[in-house]
Amino acid sequence: MASMSRRSFLQLFGASAAAVAGLGLVGCGGSSNSGSSDSKVETIKSRGKLKCGVKKDVVGYGLLNTSTNTYEGMEIDLCYQVAAKVFGCSYDEAKSKDLCEFTDVTPKTRGPLIDNDQLDLICATYTITDDRKKSWDFTDPYRTDHVGILIKKGSMSSMADLDGKHIGVSQGSTTKDAITKMLADNGFSVTPQFDEYPDYPSINSALDAGQIDAFAMDRSTLKTYTTDDKELLQPEIEFGAQDYGIATKKGCDLSEVTEAVVKDVTSNGWIDEEIKTWGLL
Repeated sequence: MASMSRRSFLQLFGASAAAVAGLGLVGCGGSSNSGSSDSKVETIKSRGKLKCGVKKDVVGYGLLNTSTNTYEGMEIDLCYQVAAKVFGCSYDEAKSKDLCEFTDVTPKTRGPLIDNDQLDLICATYTITDDRKKSWDFTDPYRTDHVGILIKKGSMSSMADLDGKHIGVSQGSTTKDAITKMLADNGFSVTPQFDEYPDYPSINSALDAGQIDAFAMDRSTLKTYTTDDKELLQPEIEFGAQDYGIATKKGCDLSEVTEAVVKDVTSNGWIDEEIKTWGLL
């Protein structure tokens, strides 16, 4: 056998190594001849469950029913619509076969749980913003809400009364910016203080205990905590439109599936029926 020169060996070995290395470079959403190993959809099918991040304390959207230990609400139903699409079955079959696995998330945990693949999607009153779209894929909106400010009845009558008051908001939410912009846009020369809390029950408890003067969040969320002694401050002022979308890992093939589902349910009237079913504001 003729001997191979050192240069020829290195050239041959280098080309082979590059070809082998290239097989491992394709990530979620990429294209490769290596089959479906990079497909999140195929991973979900193999697992047999769609892992969904949802809310557990928002009536009508995502609520953990402690008596049955099951989740219920429009966003829970929407997750089953996605599962039906992924597994190629009907919506009713997806529910009866329990093809979704739910995990409650907070504004602080939802993004990281997608990034580390602990969850496949987030459907949890997650507001679409340009900044968030840099990190995750979002569907078109399936619901638009507005921010509200919940107060003890009779404690205030106008946004002008918010000067120096403490407003409880959720960590990582867009609520603070929405209120600040609303006050400026409507000519209210006031400077409230914003106190951040890890979850909605904590904010509500703080309001009940008099530790804060107001609880600000999307109106749909505030509906959960509206009682006979609480009311919205100047509800006629609509501000901070919140477009909710389903979030998925950037560039993965599940993003196309969720987008197709949202387009279907918003165009065929399903979402409108869900809004009525769950009595959403």
